[in-house]
Amino acid sequence: MSADAEFEAVSVLSEGSRRRMYTFIRRAGRPVTRDEAAAHVGISRKLAAFHLDKLVAAGLLDVGPAAPGSVKRVGRRPKAYEPTGLRLHVSIPERRHELLAGLLLDAVNEDRPGGEDAAAAALRLARRRGHRLGEAQRETQRPGRLGPERALTICERMLYEHGFEPVREGPDRLRQRNCPFHPFAERAPELVCGLNKAFLTGYLDGMRIITLTAELDPRPGECCVEVCFTEGRQL
Repeated sequence: MSADAEFEAVSVLSEGSRRRMYTFIRRAGRPVTRDEAAAHVGISRKLAAFHLDKLVAAGLLDVGPAAPGSVKRVGRRPKAYEPTGLRLHVSIPERRHELLAGLLLDAVNEDRPGGEDAAAAALRLARRRGHRLGEAQRETQRPGRLGPERALTICERMLYEHGFEPVREGPDRLRQRNCPFHPFAERAPELVCGLNKAFLTGYLDGMRIITLTAELDPRPGECCVEVCFTEGRQL
């Protein structure tokens, strides 16, 4: 789920009755009918239907027919609602601690070449993850040969989607106003900044972008990596 969709889902839960209804359904441990949800919150069935539809549209609930025999009613079986399992992580500025934790955990658990320590493995895995993302986007978008300006635009979109808050600092470079791994970058800057650089380098390689490069340029309160034009580099 994108950051925008997560914010939208959180905003849906800002209404009190809707939030209580969602909490009730999560705790029920079984599909809940509209009548049950309305009775728990103390509102009409019609108003409950409105709130339930909002929760479904936000991806917070699934809806389907109630199980046979669960409701004693003549005619069509009523709808029943249950949680989707969606997890929301909303932070301003955006944080991606689970991505960092996943990289480090994989580095520790993976069978590493002889002599490779966990930090070196994490850098290798970060570059591989970026490369796979770039390859997948290139396969989907089929951009053809990328000039520097279009490549910078594509890279800017990816960085935005991953919470880096990119800005054009001149026509030939991107700065990232946010580090998704802060405050861990303050505790281990060499490792975390290296992971950022490895991820971005892998992404550029996967997209087969030779006109841009990722370089370390640490500044207080920002991501330590910038993306800038280059004369051309080897993939």
